[in-house]
Amino acid sequence: MPLLFLFIVVPVIEIYLLIKVGSAIGALPTILLVVVTAIVGTMLLKQQGLATLNRYQQNLMQGKIPAQELVEGLALVFGGALLLTPGFFTDIIGFLCLIPLTRQTIIRWIMKRAQFKFSGGIGAAGSVPPQQRDVPPASGRTIEGDYSVKDQDLD
Repeated sequence: MPLLFLFIVVPVIEIYLLIKVGSAIGALPTILLVVVTAIVGTMLLKQQGLATLNRYQQNLMQGKIPAQELVEGLALVFGGALLLTPGFFTDIIGFLCLIPLTRQTIIRWIMKRAQFKFSGGIGAAGSVPPQQRDVPPASGRTIEGDYSVKDQDLD
């Protein structure tokens, strides 16, 4: 069903809207409007992308996992692609992905409905090698020492 919507319903909506807007304001203004939304969207994408990248780097430098920024980056890429697609329906969805308030609301909505399953520690299931599974924790005893490398004479 999602692919049917993506490849059949969305283009039909786009064609319908382009015809309606074109008949209301004319062909040339409609084409100019599509071009202007692409230009404005590209500028907004650049500005929001740099802001998200900056927050990503700040979180990394503070030792935090930049998960929110990674998801926002995906939303920005998706929104930017939609804005470059000619049409008004995709432009509306693209702009919603680029505006911070609506982007974060959409991400929270998706995250509430998404189900993630992790097992086997950090990473995907089965990512821990078999020899490291079920290893008892260290006793807490630390041995300190120094070492040095000496050249050996070869006869």
